[in-house]
Amino acid sequence: MDRRVALIKEFYLGLPTDRVKLEASAFGFEFLSQLQAHGMQLEYGELTLSKVLHKYKLANITQTQMYELLAWHVAKLCNVCLYFDRRANSVLAFNLDNNHATNGSRLIPEVQLAVRTLVEKLNELDCKPLVIASGRGYHIWCRLRAAIANDRLYRFMLHTAAGALLTLQRRGLDPNNMKFTLYPDLRIQDLVSLRLFGSEHAKNQVFSRILVGDDLLDEEASWAYFEDYLESNTLALDTFDKAYDAVVTSATPVIAKAS
Repeated sequence: MDRRVALIKEFYLGLPTDRVKLEASAFGFEFLSQLQAHGMQLEYGELTLSKVLHKYKLANITQTQMYELLAWHVAKLCNVCLYFDRRANSVLAFNLDNNHATNGSRLIPEVQLAVRTLVEKLNELDCKPLVIASGRGYHIWCRLRAAIANDRLYRFMLHTAAGALLTLQRRGLDPNNMKFTLYPDLRIQDLVSLRLFGSEHAKNQVFSRILVGDDLLDEEASWAYFEDYLESNTLALDTFDKAYDAVVTSATPVIAKAS
């Protein structure tokens, strides 16, 4: 097995693998037949007019088929996006994007400041995050040693995100310029998925490089950092509990907008 596939499988262990959203430039009946081989089911397909990126939600996926999809993923033939478990998860993620309808791929000051603020806060809480460039923003991941109930994860993320949004307002920046999505989110967890590390964005062909400080690592260094993070920075449950108490239990209520 490709070492990169094994790393991805281990990092995202616990996320359901019987369903997936696939983003690819390929389309047509021959491609659909390939996807549906051996009982894999197509729930829906979304074809774009630009013929640049097409999306397919697949279900009833076997472990063998998932390994094949992940091999495509690291070979940059597609993007594999996974859904979160409906009850509890051992990973959480903040998704920060440029919210502009035009020139949406540009990194804007709001996103850059929010990322810095979130990373600083998570590090302060001993919850060192993995920050991955997503194309028009960043995915900020934390990995746990065991699954935690979604409502508890969501409250932690919501309060942490509120602090970042408050920083934007204090600096005179408009939070509405940025889209802030939390995973898992009980309201939308069956509707949205998140792209995994290790591929090129199917639309702009940019690798999902890892951000360390103010520097984006190259592809080789990103894989090395990803492996080291997996081995060294998975959070113990008591560490998460202390962080939760610091930002939720002991916090002053803050009104924030997060989608």
